[in-house]
Amino acid sequence: MTGSIFDSHAHFDDESFDSDRDTLLAELPNRGICNVINCGSDLNSSRASVELAVKYPYIYAAVGIHPECVKDAPPDYIKQLEELVTKEKVVAVGEIGLDYHFKENAPKEVQKAVFEEQVSLAHKVGLPIIVHDRDAHGDTMELLRKWKPKGVVHCFSGSVEMAEECIRLGMYIGLGGAVTFKNARVPVEVAEAIPLDRMLMETDCPYMAPVPFRGRRNDSTLIVYTAARIAEIRGTTAEEILKFSRRNAETLFSING
Repeated sequence: MTGSIFDSHAHFDDESFDSDRDTLLAELPNRGICNVINCGSDLNSSRASVELAVKYPYIYAAVGIHPECVKDAPPDYIKQLEELVTKEKVVAVGEIGLDYHFKENAPKEVQKAVFEEQVSLAHKVGLPIIVHDRDAHGDTMELLRKWKPKGVVHCFSGSVEMAEECIRLGMYIGLGGAVTFKNARVPVEVAEAIPLDRMLMETDCPYMAPVPFRGRRNDSTLIVYTAARIAEIRGTTAEEILKFSRRNAETLFSING
């Protein structure tokens, strides 16, 4: 698996990495990691993602306003994102989307407006999007049908039927540690059903660590456990899963392997 692991969704700017970030990131290429997409959640973390991409050759950045951060976004957030998407090694607009799980998040209509503005920005500059969808499948699909963007629905939590529609619209499906969880019925069904040429592997680190590390801080090296579980589900090898995922990520984010 040496040099074959492409982590399509990480948050290495998170404060949980403050004590050992540089040590960990310097070591990842020696642990089989070829590339990482570090995703912004707000303007500050988007800028931090850009800085990580400048510092580490194998890291690329996505910039955007996460739905949980919409309520705190400044009025000129789109203007600031328009500047950030021009930075070197910014390859996507994300993490953007809808999250109806937490009552303290911005109202649905506000979230939808901010999501659509960012999808429009990505369309304008020709970048893919990285979509967060939590308890918001209907409204997420409505916007994807309208815009038909390039991109990935990350940490996919919908049904097989929803995954198939996303793929018909041209999207990729991001799978992570959830497929290893004990009661993960729907993620397992999705991992089994979707075509290999539409699957991306991700960590969402520091969150969503796979079994047997569930509850601990996640990082890109643990993708091998997720790949092994998907390989078991599909009757193939982890190497095959990682190979396709890398190729798919390089295609989506226009990164030459």
